[in-house]
Amino acid sequence: MDFTAALNSARTLAQVDDLARDLWRTHGAGLLADTDAERVAAQVEEARRRIRPADTAVGRAPHVPTAPSNFPPRRRRCASPDRLASRTRRHRLAYSGPLPSALAAGFTPGQLATLRIVADEVRTKGECSLSLCEIAARAGVCVTLARDAIRLAAGDGLAVIIERRQRGRPSLTNIVRIISREWLAWIRRGGGSKKLDPTDNSNKNFPKNASSTGNGQPEKRLDEASRVQSQRRGGPS
Repeated sequence: MDFTAALNSARTLAQVDDLARDLWRTHGAGLLADTDAERVAAQVEEARRRIRPADTAVGRAPHVPTAPSNFPPRRRRCASPDRLASRTRRHRLAYSGPLPSALAAGFTPGQLATLRIVADEVRTKGECSLSLCEIAARAGVCVTLARDAIRLAAGDGLAVIIERRQRGRPSLTNIVRIISREWLAWIRRGGGSKKLDPTDNSNKNFPKNASSTGNGQPEKRLDEASRVQSQRRGGPS
């Protein structure tokens, strides 16, 4: 049998596999020398590499129409176009106080930023129905970290995750509801909702000679600020 000619005329991987079985069957029967069997085996591997890219279902049956899929095409992985801005936003959200300090101690900054987005949705809508990609993009984290943060909060008894599966169709986004009384009370009091704008300490509104203004208000404000700082340091009020 001329294996070389048969391999050159093969068009599918199934045909190459049949020739490979015939090769080793012939070699086992003693009808083919070892050197010839090794040479043909190398030709078999070369034929597989040549045929594999073109041996597809569409190539084998081009006249058969392809059934449309009920599912949308797979989305690309979410990635931040500006990692520096994402890191800055992540830290700003994490350090804005989205949870009481006793609860926040068990989470990383990235997880706290994720829970801040969830808390903001609960504050405005009563529950969070955003997708993981939306939560991750707003928090400046990856989808995996956002998923793990929500699962960790649910595992600690702070929230519950409600899945909305649909048979034969893509599932709807999960709903996250906060069940921790301490966290809900923190949200009602406005915890984590304040803007973190930098404080202007230049005192541009106060003249250098405050006593010369005539109304006495600058001096009063400065005295009040000194009293607050003294209280924080533990001094007399």
